[in-house]
Amino acid sequence: MLRRWWVAAGQSAAVFAKDVGHGLLEVCHNTLALIGLLLVAAVVFALGKPELRHAAEERMFGWLQARQEARADPAELLAAQLSEPSAVARATAADPRELTRQQALVANWISRRYRVAPEPISRLVKEAWHVGERAGIDPTLILAVMAIESSFNPFAQSPVGAQGLMQVMTKVHDDKYSAFGGTHAAFDPVTNLRVGVQVLKECIQRAGGLEAGLRWYVGAANLEDDGGYAGKVLAEQNHLKLVAGGRSVPVNAAIVVVAAPAAASAPAMTPVADQPAAAPESDKARTERVALLR
Repeated sequence: MLRRWWVAAGQSAAVFAKDVGHGLLEVCHNTLALIGLLLVAAVVFALGKPELRHAAEERMFGWLQARQEARADPAELLAAQLSEPSAVARATAADPRELTRQQALVANWISRRYRVAPEPISRLVKEAWHVGERAGIDPTLILAVMAIESSFNPFAQSPVGAQGLMQVMTKVHDDKYSAFGGTHAAFDPVTNLRVGVQVLKECIQRAGGLEAGLRWYVGAANLEDDGGYAGKVLAEQNHLKLVAGGRSVPVNAAIVVVAAPAAASAPAMTPVADQPAAAPESDKARTERVALLR
C-alpha cells in the first residue's frame, strides 16, 4: 500500500514539474518576443530621429575606436595621432620637371651652389619668374638678392630685424604683410619673396636706377659705401643670367665686384674674398632707408 502511494506521489510531482517548466518556457518565450518587439520599435523610432541616430553612431564609433586603440601598437597609435594628410599643402616645393628649361637650369645651379633641396628652390624660381614678370623686374635679380641677403635661408634674421629670404624689415613693412594675414607670413618663403619684390621695386623707382636702388634696399642710400652690397648682387645676377642662357658656371664661382675705376686706369675686377668684410648693417642705415621709403 505504501509503495503505491510513493509511486502516485512521484508521478504527481513529475507532472507538476513538467507543467511548471512548460509554463516558464512559455513565459520566457513571450517575454523575449516582447523585448524583441520593443527593440524593433526603438530602432524604427531612432531611425526616424536624425539626432538620435547620429548620437548612437557617435557612441558606437567611439566604442569601436577605443577598442581599436587598446589593441593598437604604440608606434602605430602615435603615427595615427600625429598624421595630417593636408600638411603637404603647406610645403614650399615644386617638381623640378615642371620648370621651363631656363628655370630648371637656374634651380639646379642654385640648389648645388647653396646646398639646398631642389624642390623648394624650384618653387622659388617659378615664383621669381611669375612675380618678376608682373613687377617688371628680372627674375635673376630677385634670386640674386635672396642669395646675397639670406643664402636662401627662409628663417634668417639680421641684428636689426630684417627677416626671411629677402631680409625685409618686417616691422617697417607690416602694412604689406597685412594682405597675407600678418607679419608671421614673413617666414613663408613665397610671401617674403612677394613683399621683398615690392620693396625692391619701390627702392629702384625712388633711386632712379638699379644699382642706386640696391643701395637703398640695403639701407645705404645716404652712406658713402654700401659694403659692396650692390656689386655682390649684380655679380651673382650675372652668374644666374649666364646659367639661364645655358652657359657653364662653376657652382663654387667666386663673386667678383667691379671696383670704382681710378683716374686713367681700366676697371679692375676684385674678388670679394680679397676685400675687407662688409660692415654689419647699422641701425642708422636701416632707419634712413625707412624714412626715405615712407
